[in-house]
Amino acid sequence: MPLRSRGNFSEADLKHYAAAHRSRTVFYTPEVLAKHRDLMRDIEFYRGKVGVLIYEHLCAIGKITTTEVPRTIDFTELIIIDEAERLTPTSLELLRDLHDRHHVALMFIGMPGIDQRFRHYPQLYSRLGFSHRYRALAREELLFVLTCHWKRLGRTLDPEDFTDAQAIAAIERITRGNFRLLERLFPQIGRVLKINQLDTITDDVIEAAASTEVPPDRRGIDNEDRDAREAEEVRPGVP
Repeated sequence: MPLRSRGNFSEADLKHYAAAHRSRTVFYTPEVLAKHRDLMRDIEFYRGKVGVLIYEHLCAIGKITTTEVPRTIDFTELIIIDEAERLTPTSLELLRDLHDRHHVALMFIGMPGIDQRFRHYPQLYSRLGFSHRYRALAREELLFVLTCHWKRLGRTLDPEDFTDAQAIAAIERITRGNFRLLERLFPQIGRVLKINQLDTITDDVIEAAASTEVPPDRRGIDNEDRDAREAEEVRPGVP
């Protein structure tokens, strides 16, 4: 692949290239009953895509100046697999082989106890580095996350303000501090604000956003119970 003229990049392109270079990560969610061939094909495709972005960043900052193109797929250092309980034994073995051959770190996210399931696969289990269960965000952690989201929406969060305090209480009640539900909720909050031309995030705005994004049967659930499925990580270390 010949080098392109370095003057052809837009500012947005450079930001994407730099982000890929910082993360060097592929995040992938397998389909239900996914075939192992499709799984590995998809992962290799996204590794290649991320690798190309990293390569473009290295070219843009002058770290690569020759016409010799490296194996860009190897620039990816971490693969995160969500809904890991969907993986078949064959898929797990193929991922273990990928880890062994190319020293790519793997992180599995799934139902609580997924690390115990891996006990049935000794070759994979012997490579596990750690497992971690995510708990609900504490009050201080929740306020920190909300402050960041308020800033992204061009607002300033003040827990002492009555309107903001009501909005915080509504979010706590709806999400119970579940980080993933928070991440799903805020794009809808921004949408509700834009559609209705509102400047203030109120509890009514929160409720309207939640009605379109957070299913009623998932509001107020215990993170250590049903929604804890998003809270187990397992990461093999390089032997």
